[in-house]
Amino acid sequence: MRIIAGEHRGRKLLAPESDITRPVTDRVKQSLFDILAPLVPGSRVYDCFAGTGSMGLECLSRGASEITFFEEDRSALVRLKKNIEAIDRQNQCRVIAGDLFKWFGRPPAQENSADLIFLDPPYRFLRERPDDLRDLILKFSEGYLSKEGTVIFRHDAADSLDVNPLECFDQREYGGMTLEFLRRPSATK
Repeated sequence: MRIIAGEHRGRKLLAPESDITRPVTDRVKQSLFDILAPLVPGSRVYDCFAGTGSMGLECLSRGASEITFFEEDRSALVRLKKNIEAIDRQNQCRVIAGDLFKWFGRPPAQENSADLIFLDPPYRFLRERPDDLRDLILKFSEGYLSKEGTVIFRHDAADSLDVNPLECFDQREYGGMTLEFLRRPSATK
């Protein structure tokens, strides 16, 4: 695992210790960030189910202003914090350890809205807790996602989820993985 572009291009990242996280290949990451390139500079980013932080750190390397990482797994948290320290950008990063569903259960505040939200739950969540993911997407639309913001939802290609009230404006498949790009309906027109 590494950062593939920007200020920290080539920086190796600590990989997960177990299979609790699913790192994205460089090829998929490059394709994803080719799409997101105009949205990243100056953006506020949420990296949900962050694992070791690959997506958020890639955004930071490409000019994002602030990253909030959400992770519950203790071993992933240790590696995430070490990866942040390795690029010496702690002042632009916030790590929320614990249950992200509880954090997003609070009323949103304007200063908490994100321009980009990476939603990359373990695949079992989509099968075992689809209602929780739908509720989380609803919370994003109620104020955690900026007016013109984008959610990047990564999931198994065999699965699907109703993402109402957001709309899917683009979808890409890479092997057995799907990336859905979601926005508010008013932002897609």
